[in-house]
Amino acid sequence: MSAQTRRKVLALGGAAVVAGLAPHVGPARAGEVDARIAAFTGGAVIGGSGVTLSIAALVENGVSVPIAFDAPGAEAVLLLAPANPDPQAAIFRFGPRAGSRSVATRVRLAESQTVRVIARFPDGRCAGAEAAVDVVVGGCVI
Repeated sequence: MSAQTRRKVLALGGAAVVAGLAPHVGPARAGEVDARIAAFTGGAVIGGSGVTLSIAALVENGVSVPIAFDAPGAEAVLLLAPANPDPQAAIFRFGPRAGSRSVATRVRLAESQTVRVIARFPDGRCAGAEAAVDVVVGGCVI
């Protein structure tokens, strides 16, 4: 084996190791999103009322997108951005002394997608809302 060949083998081996250590990049798979929803809801049917979602329909930069929701009476809310590398953007839990079940925060969005919030209530029912967001410049860059 010549020195040139050994160098190529070492370079290819090093590239393979680096590629194996790199984080997963790309949109979440539909099965992964469905599994997260099922785990959060416990298999309950998601109704359409009980949650309001507020997010801009068009955002210039996906690095910091303002989002707000209101889920009166909810014990927990799951925030999903399915086209992000990790679809679960956040889970918010509310205790019995929480005065309001409203949150205003910012999230990163990798690309244009439909953002979803799903609320779980103490009686076991679930409600959800979703909104389509067009992102001009994606925010999940590694």
